[in-house]
Formats: sequence, C-alpha cells, structure tokens
Amino acid sequence: MLRLATMGRRSLLTVYVVADVICVGLGMSVPIFCILLGFIVGRVLALRAPASEERSRSARRLLAGASLTSSVTLAMMAVIWGPFGAMYFDPTVDLANTGVPMILYTPQASFVGWIVLMIVVSPLLQILATVFAGTVVFARLRGAS
Repeated sequence: MLRLATMGRRSLLTVYVVADVICVGLGMSVPIFCILLGFIVGRVLALRAPASEERSRSARRLLAGASLTSSVTLAMMAVIWGPFGAMYFDPTVDLANTGVPMILYTPQASFVGWIVLMIVVSPLLQILATVFAGTVVFARLRGAS
C-alpha cells in the first residue's frame, strides 16, 4: 500500500485503469468490484496527502481524485451499457428477454432502471466509497478533532 502511495500520478492512474478494467471483467460488466475498489483508492489517496497539508485542501484533493477515478468507471460503463439504451427505442426488441433483471413492474421500467443504475448510480457509489475510505484514513492519521 505504501508503494502505491509513493508512485507518480501517471503511473498510479495507469495502475488504477488496469485494476478497474479487471474489476469490470470480474463483475461481468456489473461494477460491484469497481465500487469496492473505491475503498482501496480512497485509502491510497489519503495516504498520498502530506500530513502538514491543510484539511480542506486534503479533502478537495481526495474529492478530485475520487471524481477522476469515478469518471474512468463512468466512461467504461457508458461504453458497455450505452448501446443497450438504444434498444429501448426499437419497437421490435423484446425488453423482457434482454438479460436485464426484471426488478420493477414492467420490462420497460426495469430496463431503464438497470441502465441508469449501471451508468449513473454505480460511479456515484464509487465516489462515496472513495471519499468514505479517505475520510476514515484522515481521521486515523490526523485525529478526529
């Protein structure tokens, strides 16, 4: 973990993109492992912050890093699940047989809910996981005062 905290920005971003692609593959295009990766990213981002740095500046840097890493996941989810959104407007497609879980009342609502969950909600959950983990590390390192 300390080795990741001392790496350069570009190499750290490269390591993150590779890990994010692996997490998307492990989840079979469902970004549950990407959200869990956010906890590790938050820890690394918090460890990279200098101890003498002002808290508000550290928090801004943590949020900027979380937004950057989440935008990578957002881009991947848009590439993977975005083309499925066009299926909604095709009247010949049977949305009940697309493989999307039917969790709502109608296939159309379930399909739209699934696409929004994959493309929008999952990256937001990743930001929350990253910021939470970073805040916990900040509290442990600097005291919770």
